[in-house]
Order: sequence, then C-alpha cells, then structure tokens
Amino acid sequence: MSQVLFKSVTKTFRKNVIAVDNVSLEIKDQEFFVILGPSGCGKSTLLRLVAGLEEPDSGEIYIGEQLVNSVEPRDRDIAMVFQNYALYPHMTVFENMAFALKLRRLPRDEIQRRVLEAARVLGIDELLDRKPAEISGGQRQRVAVGRAIVRNPKVFLFDEPLSNLDAKLRVGMRAELTRLHQQLKTTVIYVTHDQVEAMTLGQRIAVMKNGKLLQVGDPTTIYNRPANRFVAGFIGSPPMNFFTGRIISPPLRFVHQSFTIDLPDNVIPGTKPEGEIVLGVRPEHIFITDNGPIKAEVEVTEQLGNEALVYIKIGTDRCVLRTKPDHAPRIGENVNITFEVNKLHLFDPLSENRLN
Repeated sequence: MSQVLFKSVTKTFRKNVIAVDNVSLEIKDQEFFVILGPSGCGKSTLLRLVAGLEEPDSGEIYIGEQLVNSVEPRDRDIAMVFQNYALYPHMTVFENMAFALKLRRLPRDEIQRRVLEAARVLGIDELLDRKPAEISGGQRQRVAVGRAIVRNPKVFLFDEPLSNLDAKLRVGMRAELTRLHQQLKTTVIYVTHDQVEAMTLGQRIAVMKNGKLLQVGDPTTIYNRPANRFVAGFIGSPPMNFFTGRIISPPLRFVHQSFTIDLPDNVIPGTKPEGEIVLGVRPEHIFITDNGPIKAEVEVTEQLGNEALVYIKIGTDRCVLRTKPDHAPRIGENVNITFEVNKLHLFDPLSENRLN
C-alpha cells in the first residue's frame, strides 16, 4: 500500500508566512492525484513535505502505514521529478538514469535491465549514449521521468514537470504520463498551476489557496460544483463569469443593475432570498438569441478554429461566451443573450462559499 496521508499538517517559514495551513488529506493507493493552485499557494511545499525536503511544524505525514516525519528523504522510497529536469550535464542519458541505482549498489545486470526497460517504455532507448545538451527539452523531461521510474518507488512526486515545454509537447507528455500511470499502477502526486493539466491528468484534484485546501474532488465535480468563488474562477478556460446582484421573490429572480432573469424555485435551497448575491455562469452556458432578456455589446471576438470566444459588455460588467465559429457576431454589434438557468452558480458575496 502506498497511500499518502496528511494529518493536520502545518508548515511556516520566516516572518510567519504560513505555507501549509492545517492540511488534512488522504491520497489513495495507485491514485493520480493533482495539487492545483496559483504561485505561492503552498502546493510545492506540500510536495516537499512528502519528499522530506521540508519538515512540518506540526501534524503527521504517513506513506503507507509508516509515519515519515523523522524519516530521511532517501529512506522514504519516493522519486521526485523537478521542473528543471535536474540532469547531470556531464553524464549520458544512461548514466543519469542509472545513477541512483548505482548508489544503491545494485548489480550491474539489474541496473542495465531497469534502465533499458524504462527507456523502452518512454521511447528514449535510442538516446542512451547522448548527453542532456544533445537532446530536446521534451526528451530531457522523459529522461527525468525515466530516472524516477527505474527506482520502482512507492510514490512518484512531480513538481510542475511540464512548465518548461512548449504547448504541443505538453499535450503529448500529458498523454504519456497518463499512459505511464496506467501501466505502472503507482501512486502519483502531481503539482501544477495549470488547470488544464489538472483536469486532464488528475483522478482527483485538490485546489489550494494561501496554504489551505479549498476543495478536493474528481475533475467533473470540481468543474460543475465548485465549492466557492475562487475555485469557480480558477477552474475553466476561459474562467467563469461573475455578476453581483440581489435575489427577489416571488417569483424568484436575480436582479442585476442591467438585467433581470427568472430563476428556478429550487436554485437556492436552504438559503434566504431577498439579499445580495454573486451569480456565476460559464462561457458555454451563455447563448446569443434573438429574444434573449439580456442586452450586450460585442467588444472582441477570437476565432479558435473549432469555436469562437466572444467578449461582451453588459452594462459596466464584461464577460465571455463560447459559440460556433460561424455564429460569432461582429465587433461593435449589439446582441441579446440568455443564460442556461439550470447551470447557474450562486455564491455568498462575503464568505464566497457556494449557495446552491
């Protein structure tokens, strides 16, 4: 079993900077788990705590059944892949991949077998005699992953490993990592600030902000039922649109300074209407229609081939919607729009927590 468990873990740096704030989290055996959040949210610190590169101020960390707070990094049976690859420039690809195994004094034939097998799986078996400077960025990233694979660790740790690659290589490497996880069946903890990576790779995602866990769930739940306004705005590209207004009844309506829309009766169960509220709507749930109740002005259109993004102005608010490329209106055109009311998200303006 190689589950990872955090129990009320806190880590503080100098000047009372709380990097990890009382985090309790269970990462399941053989799970591909993604920690997502903006720069400085504590996600890399969480990873370094698992690796033993940082020590918690309080709380407990378990790998499998073992409490590892006082266990040296080399004895935790983990392998970490860094953003900058961290390859030895004077060594060949083979030597880089074999280095940790040589330190363990494994037999030469066992080292040869493990390196060749990992290189074959990653498609870099023809690069073993080259040095890092002689191969591309994507190939160097594969070597870094291969160096981790040969160790057969309990847990793989990935610290933003694709951020140095161009867009096309990132797409390819995401598919490779998913395939690799399915083949190796090992626990993976993957840190990223890229929500597309998180949504495509993670079986579950933890969203962090200011050292705190805001929501943990599968990608579909995180996207469709964000726990609060921050998660709603961080997940999705383009992000969710927000409008501040108030609820009135009967009938139940959302009133904005520039429009009024009817709401389903069950849209805010357990909450009182007649107060200020923040309404969220994703770009794919806004539609241009001839008789839509909301009037808007088109400011920008972006043609993306399979879709178009239309940036519009509603009163003093701006938002974005998705549409088919041949349905995109012209810049400066006045349009009528409507929202898919069963897909709306409502948030408390003070706590920013989800209401519906």
